[in-house]
Amino acid sequence: MEPTSGDYIVIKAKEQGVNVIGLTRGQDTKFHHTEKLDRNEVLICQFTDHTSAIKIRGKAIVMTKYGTVETDQ
Repeated sequence: MEPTSGDYIVIKAKEQGVNVIGLTRGQDTKFHHTEKLDRNEVLICQFTDHTSAIKIRGKAIVMTKYGTVETDQ
C-alpha cells in the first residue's frame, strides 16, 4: 500500500482558542483529531487516508494551493 500524499493547508489563528478538527473518511464521518490554537499559532495539516475534511471554529486565516480564506465570526 502506497502512502497518501494529500494536499496541505496552513491555518493561522487570529484569536485565542481556535479549534481545528480532523474528520474521518468512510460511511460514517467522525471526529478523529482536535487541536486548539492560540493567537498567531500556525498549524500545517494534510489530507490523508484517514482525514477527509478539516473543520475550523474561530477566527483564522486558511491558506491552500487554491488561495487564502479568512473565517468570519
